[in-house]
Amino acid sequence: MASVVKLIAGSYEQIAFGYNVQTNENVWTVKADFTHHAHAASLSVVAASEKFAVTGSKDETIQVYDMKKKLEHGVLQHHNGSITCLEFYASYLISGGEDGLMCVWSIKKWECLKSIKAHKGQVTSLSVHPSGKLALSVGTDKTLRTWNLMTGRSAFIKNIKQNAHIVRWSPDGSKYVVVINNQLDLYDLETALVTKTLTNPKRISSVKFLNNKILVVAGDDEIVRLCDVDKQEWMCEFKAHETRVKAVESFKMDDHCVIVTASNDGFIKMWKLRLNEELKCPTLLGEVNTTARLTCLAVWKPQSVKPIKEEETTEAPTSSKEDVQKLLKTKKVRIAPEEVVLEDESRPKNKKRKVGGTLQEAK
Repeated sequence: MASVVKLIAGSYEQIAFGYNVQTNENVWTVKADFTHHAHAASLSVVAASEKFAVTGSKDETIQVYDMKKKLEHGVLQHHNGSITCLEFYASYLISGGEDGLMCVWSIKKWECLKSIKAHKGQVTSLSVHPSGKLALSVGTDKTLRTWNLMTGRSAFIKNIKQNAHIVRWSPDGSKYVVVINNQLDLYDLETALVTKTLTNPKRISSVKFLNNKILVVAGDDEIVRLCDVDKQEWMCEFKAHETRVKAVESFKMDDHCVIVTASNDGFIKMWKLRLNEELKCPTLLGEVNTTARLTCLAVWKPQSVKPIKEEETTEAPTSSKEDVQKLLKTKKVRIAPEEVVLEDESRPKNKKRKVGGTLQEAK
């Protein structure tokens, strides 16, 4: 059997779990790879790149793991408050926290290149545009903000009247979704306006674009729903777990997509969905019981990240949605090193502590 991916999950019990997914034509198996107890509080978010995985916690730290060497690579300390969101893009990691900061880290030297006071309240979610030039963030100040990642400054601010907790770009970057409680707002990039609002029966906990058309939505119940964002309607739903679904991820195989779900019931499950045929509810491929209360999920797949060239850029616009369109038309991207943009100059400098430990092999 060939190993396809690793599944990484975080839990209330402060433990990160790693599993190898192995498959042949007919049988999928999930085998324990590692467990790691590196945090002093529950895990809130996990993310993975081609080489690294990172976990964020309510203990205010980000743990870094070298997935190829199976080593704990170190810890990042800059936020004053819980880590709420993490996302890789090319050779960068972007983090958001309860302190309202959004930080850009270089994964070459693990230095904080930029520290942006993104929201007056906490940063609840962020999403990087596929071009790497823009990022969206939402927070508890009832705003949706567009960021010019080349300057680390705000490009556009939209007052949304409520506190959103999830924002996600579509794979082609032409649209994005903003989640407020159980409300799913679909936005068009060209107009920056809501084109449709869909309502989920329960508060939405996680969303994932499978492609530019299909969005997976999980909420505070056992049901996972599929949304057609082009038709702007719900397509189908299926019972995924016995209790509420906390996180949903996906990865692609040759002829189908695999949806991965994690729940408070301790199970991680994989579901097979064919996107090129008439959309039907997915079928269960395999599952594993972690026996923990899961909070977050990521998929690690080697060579899944395409690097971008670090080159000089044209002068970046900063103030309107028209400027956002101009920014996306520029062809060169560079994130300048050692630049910190802070409203509060009293915040601590970034710290990095190398830890030479190894990940504990699961039995």
